[in-house]
Amino acid sequence: MTLSEEAQERLADIVENQPTKNGELQELWGMDSGSEVHQYLESELKEYYYRNENSLICATPEATALIDGEDSERVQTMTVSPLQGTIVEVLAGPEAEPQSVVATLQAVRAAGEDPEVDDVRSALRSLADMGVVELVQKTVPTFRLAVERTDLDLEVRDE
Repeated sequence: MTLSEEAQERLADIVENQPTKNGELQELWGMDSGSEVHQYLESELKEYYYRNENSLICATPEATALIDGEDSERVQTMTVSPLQGTIVEVLAGPEAEPQSVVATLQAVRAAGEDPEVDDVRSALRSLADMGVVELVQKTVPTFRLAVERTDLDLEVRDE
């Protein structure tokens, strides 16, 4: 997706100010309301942001790479659940053959956790929304990391 100059500037604002709120972007962008910010995000930057567990606006790793360049030294810091943290540890890397939900479940169980398959599926989808995991559609959905593990700094929240 090609972004306009304005969209790139606004995406850079998100990368620099994350995690941020609609109100902060409203002020920064000179908009009339938080609803206008939300509408802009959904129409112009949907692929490049997500909302964290506190509903704050964060840039995806793809957005950070787009703004900083592929050789960026910036490490993406994200707060994830313990299950999501384990999934990032055991999931196939960006260049590897992607894993099914069941294969990921087995890898998570081999790592010492015992989640339900629906919890793993949900965690994978959430990580995909964050831009950390890539969904590769085959006969069944399969997943792999969208970025290198070394480009992430995961803060596992207590649950």
